[in-house]
Amino acid sequence: MPESPSYIRWFETLTNDDVPLVGGKNASLGEMIGHLSEQGVDVPPGFATTADAYWAFIEENQLREPIQRLLSDTDGDRSSADLAREIRSLMTEAHLPAAVEDQLMEAYHRLGDRAERDSVDVAVRSSATAEDLPTASFAGQQESFLNIEGEDALKQACLRCFASLFTERAIAYREAQGFDHMEVALSVGVQVMVRSDRGSAGVMFTIDPETGFPDVVLIHASWGLGEVVVKGDVSPDQYMVYTPFMDRNGGPPILEKTCGTKREKIVYADGSSDAPTQRMDTTQDERDAFVLTDAEIRRLAGWGAAIAEHYGRPMDIEWAKDGETGRIYVVQARPETVQAQAGTSKMTSYKLTEAGKALVTGQSVGESIATGTVQRVTDPEDSDAFPEGAVLVAETTDPDWVPIMRKASAIVTDHGGRTSHAAIVSRELGVPAIVGTETATSVLETGWDVTVSCAGEGEGVAYEGHLDFETQETPLSDLPATETDIMINVASPTMALRWWRLPAAGIGLARMEYIINQVIRVHPLALTRFEEVKDEAVRQTIEWLTMRHESPEEYFVDTLAQGIATIAASQYPKPVIVRMSDFKTNEYAQLIGGQPFEPDEENPMLGWRGAARYYSEAYRDGFALECRAIHRVRKAMGFSNVIVMIPFCRTPEEADRVLEELSRHDLRPGEDDLKVYVMAEIPSNVVLADAFAERFDGFSIGSNDLTQLVLGVDRDSERLAYLFDERHPAVTNTIESLIERAHSSGRPVGICGQGPSDYPDFAATLVEARIDSISVLPDTFARTADVVARAEEEARADVATADGLHR
Repeated sequence: MPESPSYIRWFETLTNDDVPLVGGKNASLGEMIGHLSEQGVDVPPGFATTADAYWAFIEENQLREPIQRLLSDTDGDRSSADLAREIRSLMTEAHLPAAVEDQLMEAYHRLGDRAERDSVDVAVRSSATAEDLPTASFAGQQESFLNIEGEDALKQACLRCFASLFTERAIAYREAQGFDHMEVALSVGVQVMVRSDRGSAGVMFTIDPETGFPDVVLIHASWGLGEVVVKGDVSPDQYMVYTPFMDRNGGPPILEKTCGTKREKIVYADGSSDAPTQRMDTTQDERDAFVLTDAEIRRLAGWGAAIAEHYGRPMDIEWAKDGETGRIYVVQARPETVQAQAGTSKMTSYKLTEAGKALVTGQSVGESIATGTVQRVTDPEDSDAFPEGAVLVAETTDPDWVPIMRKASAIVTDHGGRTSHAAIVSRELGVPAIVGTETATSVLETGWDVTVSCAGEGEGVAYEGHLDFETQETPLSDLPATETDIMINVASPTMALRWWRLPAAGIGLARMEYIINQVIRVHPLALTRFEEVKDEAVRQTIEWLTMRHESPEEYFVDTLAQGIATIAASQYPKPVIVRMSDFKTNEYAQLIGGQPFEPDEENPMLGWRGAARYYSEAYRDGFALECRAIHRVRKAMGFSNVIVMIPFCRTPEEADRVLEELSRHDLRPGEDDLKVYVMAEIPSNVVLADAFAERFDGFSIGSNDLTQLVLGVDRDSERLAYLFDERHPAVTNTIESLIERAHSSGRPVGICGQGPSDYPDFAATLVEARIDSISVLPDTFARTADVVARAEEEARADVATADGLHR
């Protein structure tokens, strides 16, 4: 008798060249074992059935003709779901060819010998030969089965994997991608089970899946088996690591650590049912704790960076931590297919043009806005009844939901994170999604008109009614070059990553207040002087916010440092000018615990703000937290591109006191290339420009405050609004004087405000005065570049004309 073909391949014998034989998923596992083990990447051992085994199964059971007949039966009365279900039934009721079964069982027992177990528990995963390609992710289109133990269970799992090639979602996806159903085979991967049911698991992207920012690894983590993260059943922990500093002493900086709610987990079944796994609620301690340590986060990020470098493209990776051994493993790696294919010639931004009532909020997926009528769905079998263009509202989604998701204008779920199934598919479909709302299905009713906006500061919001919005396209390839540096103003770390593709010269104004107000939320003195906080409700809120940190002060420093570092990372190594806090007293008082620490002032705009607070005994320990955060960003995290800027500094003597305060916290101008700028927003900054230039490394004009103080006009007064104009000669002459005097001292001058983009004549004035940089909001960057380029061209023409006249 002729020798049977080899229907089994061990992972270590596979490479990426074997995709036609074992599919993308299994070929990738072999590639990593063969090429990345030496770099520490740990992959559980296992083997794969080959495409030949699948075709032998099809031929043995004479399935080709009935499958083709059912696939072509699209004109009858039966639904696509019924047809797909019949194909799967044919396959699960069939049998494995004897030669395939023999080799499968032999390999299974050899795997048990390797694991030193008689009956090893395994993960059984589908790997289609058209799956996990660089241009087609096929994420979740076929099935995986966990905690499979014993010969009969393994054979049944293999049949179910084969059958999963013909789920309704897989059929629809292949048709959309242009694959012939009968040209795609399925390989089954059999891998030693990682006991993450007693540990944790999750997903890792080697690119920011929302913005396409390439220099980070994003990790999602939750307790138990990874299915709850992949399917979006929980809101997981989220960690973000900056990868260009991977080899930095102390490891790469962690830019974000967000603790998810993680309300449930999947573990091995307790034997009370036939199912191999079961769901259970997590404990309160598990919900409150981070899943991974900083060392584990950095190790995973290092593996992700190594895998992406080896493959030469961004990757979507699944990992698991064994709760018995503490070892972390990579269990899948596939190409990321959305951001990797995104064009870079233009950026499209969306903006609501009217206000509305917010109904639910969550993590935004995508950056667009859509309107539609709510359709709340509990069963994905309802796809035929789902109206085209409706807003899908569901607890969560898995691959069975794809036919419905294709019809939706937007998607809103109770659970899930930015690496969940709902998030991945919504990106592929190009529709906005809000995940992890916790309350969408209990708040949003079928039939309601809503607007789903993912165009905000990293938070997605579903608003009541159909709100008006505008779309703006920013071309990147044909922006004019300018001699004047065009920079951007940023407050939100999330928005900084969103605009990384802009060819800006850096960030001219990063406002610390946003992070303090929106993320930290607590008054710094309520943390440094917690014993003085008497309100019990406030104390409990502060204790809850700070419970994962070594101290209340560390909560402020760590959170602020991560936010600033994210902004700095978005532009590194280009300069990022970070303004120290400039809340007015009435704004500080609104922070949690802030009221007892702030005076009641008649005119906060001209009161205890800016530099005057930093050296005051009444705030000095609060400023110390800001300094510690800056020091951590520059020294510990490595972002030496951060420039410190001092706001509202009234006199040179005050400048000396502030610089002395900075030095107390190891922030000395010139040391480690640290530069300290001053905001030029008070007439004294201009009148005494020479003295300020001796103390600071540069100036940044705050045109709003400078205009109100030069003209004596309250910038918030509606009655005097007609007098407020930064183009007034009194203001422009002041600016021109500052630029001239600063340049004579060798100091650069920039401006951070919208005036140059709103008023071409103001831009021309600044260009003629030879301002060094202009910093504007990102969505006006293109318009500003055009305005400045024309102003520079006109200035050159004027110079040429003057030279001609002199000759």
